[in-house]
Amino acid sequence: MQYEASSPEDYIHQAPEERQVVLKKLRKTITDHLPEGFQEVISYGMIGYVVPHAIYPDGYHCDPKKPLPFMSFASQKNSINLYHMGIYAKPEIHDWFVSEYPKHCKRKLDMGKSCIRFKKIEEIPFDLIGELCSKLTVDAWIDIYEKAFKK
Repeated sequence: MQYEASSPEDYIHQAPEERQVVLKKLRKTITDHLPEGFQEVISYGMIGYVVPHAIYPDGYHCDPKKPLPFMSFASQKNSINLYHMGIYAKPEIHDWFVSEYPKHCKRKLDMGKSCIRFKKIEEIPFDLIGELCSKLTVDAWIDIYEKAFKK
């Protein structure tokens, strides 16, 4: 589902009514736990968290006019998806998340490279997501990013 939202509040308001409370809680979990410096934006049609140009002027290598993305979430047709670049870029975070997930949720983990899909919205592990959000600072994310993409 693609929303034409101008703000995170607008995005949540456009989502199906039965998802709005969960999306608000997910947003609050993320903003309460993300280290200082990340900025909340609408990015790629989702609520996103980026390293702003004021901190990282080079921007995203695919489109330097855009700030460096870090994580986002979206209300899709059959799930709420969380995208976290640290899970993809840092194997220790991936391994930690995969090992911790069963302690927080009975359902099998449905995950791609950086995408975690929650088909049963009543089973979203907010505490685990909060801990995941706190794993990387802005400076740590920039360092990982530059090691991967700047030669």
